[in-house]
Amino acid sequence: MNLFNRFANFPDIWGEGALFAYSGMDGPTNTCSHFVAALAAQPFSLLIHTPRRRFLHMAVPEKNHPILITGDVIAAETHQGLIVTTFESWHTIVGLLPAGTPITLAFEAQEPPLFDDDCQTTWDPEHHDAIVLCVKDQFWSLAYGTTVEQATIRARNFLSADETFEAIILRKIREHLLPYGVLPQLKIPEKDQLLKKCFSVMKVNTLSSEGVNVGYWSTPDRVPHRHMWLWDSVFHTFGMNSLNPELSWEFLKAVLERQCEDGMIPHMMRTDGTASQITQPPVLAWGVWENYQVLKDKSTIAYALPKLERYLAWNLTYRDKNNNHLLEWHITQNPISRSGESGMDNSQRFDTALTLDAVDFSTFQALDMAYTAEIAEELHEYDRATMWRTRAAQMSAQIHNQLWDAQDEFYYDRMMDGGYTHIKAVSGFLPLLLQDIPSDHVLALVAHLGDITEFNTTFPVPSVASGTPDWSTDMWRGATWINMNYLVMVGLHKQGHLDEAARLKEKTLYYVEKYYRQYGVIFEFYDAKDKRPPVACDRKGQHQVPYNIRNKMDS
Repeated sequence: MNLFNRFANFPDIWGEGALFAYSGMDGPTNTCSHFVAALAAQPFSLLIHTPRRRFLHMAVPEKNHPILITGDVIAAETHQGLIVTTFESWHTIVGLLPAGTPITLAFEAQEPPLFDDDCQTTWDPEHHDAIVLCVKDQFWSLAYGTTVEQATIRARNFLSADETFEAIILRKIREHLLPYGVLPQLKIPEKDQLLKKCFSVMKVNTLSSEGVNVGYWSTPDRVPHRHMWLWDSVFHTFGMNSLNPELSWEFLKAVLERQCEDGMIPHMMRTDGTASQITQPPVLAWGVWENYQVLKDKSTIAYALPKLERYLAWNLTYRDKNNNHLLEWHITQNPISRSGESGMDNSQRFDTALTLDAVDFSTFQALDMAYTAEIAEELHEYDRATMWRTRAAQMSAQIHNQLWDAQDEFYYDRMMDGGYTHIKAVSGFLPLLLQDIPSDHVLALVAHLGDITEFNTTFPVPSVASGTPDWSTDMWRGATWINMNYLVMVGLHKQGHLDEAARLKEKTLYYVEKYYRQYGVIFEFYDAKDKRPPVACDRKGQHQVPYNIRNKMDS
């Protein structure tokens, strides 16, 4: 298969836990099936995340040379021949193995069933799903179905096709790799490969229309979160805007369409129409405005404006209990996630389980109201623009007046009795995103970023200052998050601190690439002190061995 010689700098590192699934960019997807795989610890084997998990084991030669390892194509050379695994459709995986290479399918931690007429069958009567593996010479096909008969027919269809097996596999690989053509070619091969790996992550987490989601949508990860999430979807568009702005708009529209009758937009939405009862950081107007800057389609902002207005109004009505123009996150008594609504679930900010005037919620709301004003003005809705601009300015002024501690020169959450929490968190840097932040506040925040006793850790910016009580690698209790680094970079850039923003960008890319090379995956958070690799960081509890991606589920 000389096809592989045409692709330079593609991801080629095997990484346990990396997702392997059919992308909505290539055709219809089906999240309800749970037919999503992840790369297993043993190279070229797959763990299939159906409710009762299956293991596809390939006993490939130890000496092998990976060529391609993306979210839907795996290829490697061995001295005995090629290894290829790819998707024929959302329900069928097909592949090629060197002659004589054993391949088996079994439920996790069980012996594989016997082959019957070149097929192995696994049937789960509790969840009504079947996965069947069929093998013919060097080729194999693995298919999902809601019955054994359906899965068997799907698996055998590939092995009985008029087109040669090799031709089908080559055609599918071309289809899966075609979307990479939108990427720029970076001069440094290592950076070019990292870019393609990041795109692979974006691609595998893109879904097609399903259930009440009538267009394209995105998920943080096909396993374990599976569903559509508010602020995650917006972050995805920031990256996708420069590659496929039309697809970015679909992601945003999918979230906007799930607005409740009272204006609220849930933080997590399922394809069956159900959703969570809390919201998430309001960044939708920002996302819509950034998409419009690329797409230049006024119909998108005209569609979005009334929905954005209703959502922002819901926040003002239901998340400002003391009516002081500062917003408070919904707080629960769950000790490992007191504020899932904030996105900073287990931060020390929320250890007291008290309602707080939150610096991040208020900043996001003020910023989104300002962007909503821009959208309204672009549509010549001048009265509406004035209203949202006034509300944004009022909240922004309150942030600077009420949440800035002049003694510590830092933005804190504030308790209902007026006292500061004095938890120095990365949320305290978010007012850098606001246009009216006083210049002395900017200088003070930049100084905090440079302080080695606080936020200038080995891999900045930690989610809380390094001297915070109970500091750890457990998510928001000290780890460095890529999305927050992005927000801090944008804020620094807005305030004219370009050198600081550039240094943070380079350091972030350095550690993302460092651990991609070591583990073959991109992580969402890292040890800010770089003493533990990301795989050993805690997550709502101590790190567990062996690795189990389902332990990360919090929805």
